[in-house]
Amino acid sequence: MTFSVGIFGASGYTGGELVRLLARHPQARIAFVTSERHAGRPIADVFPHLGAGPELICRPLTDLAASVECDVAFCALPHLTSMDAVPELLNRGTRVVDLSADFRLNDAEVFRTWYGEAHRAAGLLGEAVYGLPELGMRDSIRAARLVANPGCYPTSILLALAPLLKEKAIELESLVIDSKSGVSGAGRSAAQGSLFCEVSEGFRAYKAVGHRHTPEIEQELSRLAGAPVQVRFTPHLLPQSRGILSTCYVRPRYALTEAAWRDMLASHYRTEPFVQVLAAGHYPSTHQVQGSNHAVLAVALDERTGWLMVLSVIDNLVKGASGQAIQNMNLLMGVEESAGLEQLPLFP
Repeated sequence: MTFSVGIFGASGYTGGELVRLLARHPQARIAFVTSERHAGRPIADVFPHLGAGPELICRPLTDLAASVECDVAFCALPHLTSMDAVPELLNRGTRVVDLSADFRLNDAEVFRTWYGEAHRAAGLLGEAVYGLPELGMRDSIRAARLVANPGCYPTSILLALAPLLKEKAIELESLVIDSKSGVSGAGRSAAQGSLFCEVSEGFRAYKAVGHRHTPEIEQELSRLAGAPVQVRFTPHLLPQSRGILSTCYVRPRYALTEAAWRDMLASHYRTEPFVQVLAAGHYPSTHQVQGSNHAVLAVALDERTGWLMVLSVIDNLVKGASGQAIQNMNLLMGVEESAGLEQLPLFP
């Protein structure tokens, strides 16, 4: 079985990762890629490292609206843009994995509050399936027309906390999340805050209050907990290209040993191909996941203060974006979930 895919917005970091990963997928064939800024240029000119991959010419989005068919479309378009493209794709019978934030929130008013605009396809918010397979979403993803690919920070946080919330093992009022991301998480567009001299040899928090991933994190944590959840979430910018490290601080409801907490996570993820829980005394590094679709978790119990920490690392461009999108595509198309995603992490 082979099937065709299209990548809308292929010239960004996530679009480039989609091309890189899909180029070696055993069953998916890239039918087309789009880029408004680079229309008419080969994708290998936009990303020279893709020169050994498929020969694809970037086309403008407007040329493709009525002329190109595919089985699955990846929308790696800017936030507030996908909502205009997705309804037309669905009307043509194309299944969609959207990598923007446009369909991650269930409530149109919550979307307006956090993104400052009314949602122009609000009728699809209730249909979109949140595409994090490890949270028990596989059957819903397989049956979906539209999958909302999770954000990178939420992916790292939800994987860390899901087992504890499902077991009702932590105080919901206690969630404090400290996350750090490589600069690629800010996208490929030129911005002063992403310049080399602004980032190199420095380390800073940003959006300490009101980061747009907050409602997504709270929505999915609340679903897992079966009760409303609020979090104290602070993101930071690391002076590196890739990787996210999230440290989640929680108050346990039960007096368990650190080994028991570790076993709770390990048991929850024992059959998951992309999630690893580290042994006692080991803590994850972003080096352990670079270039891969893997997530690595660890726990640490501070018996003096009573706080439990769950640490999580992912590659923000792979498990936090394009790799997870391909994982969702595999489920949509009924092929092996790990197809095209078997590569091990890079080091150094």
